[in-house]
Amino acid sequence: MIKTKKYIILLFLILGFQHSYSQNYKFKTSGFSVLEKNEKGKWGKWSDLNLVNILVTLDTSKNRIVVYSQIIQLFEIIEYQPTEENDTDIVYSFTCKDNEGVDCTVSIITRKKQENRKQLYINYDNRIIVYNIFNM
Repeated sequence: MIKTKKYIILLFLILGFQHSYSQNYKFKTSGFSVLEKNEKGKWGKWSDLNLVNILVTLDTSKNRIVVYSQIIQLFEIIEYQPTEENDTDIVYSFTCKDNEGVDCTVSIITRKKQENRKQLYINYDNRIIVYNIFNM
């Protein structure tokens, strides 16, 4: 009977700790811009900032990032990269596959010298999409 109680307590502790490490973060966007490579493989110019108000979620328990734009962008997190920090930025990066199976890197960058403004970068080989985001 004592062993059974110990196992039950141990089970609750394990489940409690597992839940505490899973996080769900929600952001709203205020604008986005796109940068693409031209036919010669050189980066062009950033597009004009388009104002948008859409939801973005980072769900670490499901290992995914979702951008709820007109066409939902789903990114499966393959690897959590180490956090990088310098005098101007804090960068959280994730190696991902999008909903079409294409490899990309998704980064959430906090701009320290810009009142901690946050941006979401979605980096592909031939284009970069950036969203200005804020916590909900």
